[in-house]
Amino acid sequence: MVNADWGWSKFIEKSKLRELLCSGDDCFTIRCTLTVVEDPRTEDGSIVIVPQPELHQDLTHMLKNGEGADVTFSVGDQLFPAHKCMLAARSKVFKAQFFGAVKENDTRCVTVHDMEPAIFEALLHFIYTDSLPDDYCSSENYKNVQMQHLLVAADRYGLDRLRLMCEAKLCHNIDVQTVATTFAFAEQHHCEQLKDACLGFIVSPGVLPAVMKTNGYKHLVASCPMVPQEILDKMAVVA
Repeated sequence: MVNADWGWSKFIEKSKLRELLCSGDDCFTIRCTLTVVEDPRTEDGSIVIVPQPELHQDLTHMLKNGEGADVTFSVGDQLFPAHKCMLAARSKVFKAQFFGAVKENDTRCVTVHDMEPAIFEALLHFIYTDSLPDDYCSSENYKNVQMQHLLVAADRYGLDRLRLMCEAKLCHNIDVQTVATTFAFAEQHHCEQLKDACLGFIVSPGVLPAVMKTNGYKHLVASCPMVPQEILDKMAVVA
C-alpha cells in the first residue's frame, strides 16, 4: 500500500504525561481509534470467474489422437501411440527404458508381452489422467479379474498410486465365492491391506463355513498351508 504508516508519527511529550498523571490520581485513559483499509475493488463489483482445470482433459485428448507421439506400444494385436516424456515423468521404469544409462537402442516401437491390450490401455489412461477409465469393467467378477491384472501391471511399471487404487477396489469387492482366490492373489503379490481385508471378511459371523465349502478355499489351503492358522489368529484378535 502506498504511503502506509506503522504506529503514529506524533508522540506526546513527557511533560504532558506528568501533568496527566498528577491531575488524574496517577492514572489516565487512552482512547485508540483503529482504521481498517480494505483492498481496492472495482466500482461495479465485477468478479473474474476462473474456469475449472482442464489439464486431464487435454492430456486425454492428446493420448487418444496420438498427436506428437514418439513411441508406439504393440500389445497383443493392438497398437498404442504415446509420449516418452509423459511416460518417463510418471514411471521410473519407463524413464530408465527411454532415458536411462541402459536405455534400449530403438524405442520407437516397443512390444509388451504378457499383458492384455485392455489392461495396457487402462494403464496408459492412468498415466495421463491419474485416474481409472469411467467405464472400466462392467460385471463385478470381471472387475475383480481386471483389477488384479491392472495391479500386476502397476507393480511392473512402478506405479504405486495405481497399485493402491486397485488394491482398495479389490478390498470392496470381496464376497464368499472370491475371497479365497483374492486372498491367494494378495499373498502372492504382497498386498498386505488386501490380505487383511480378506481375513476380516472370512472371520465375520457366519461367513467361514460358507467359504470353506468353495473350491477356491480348498486350493488356497493346499497352496498356503498356514492359512487356517492365520484365520484362527485373526479370529482371536476380533474376539
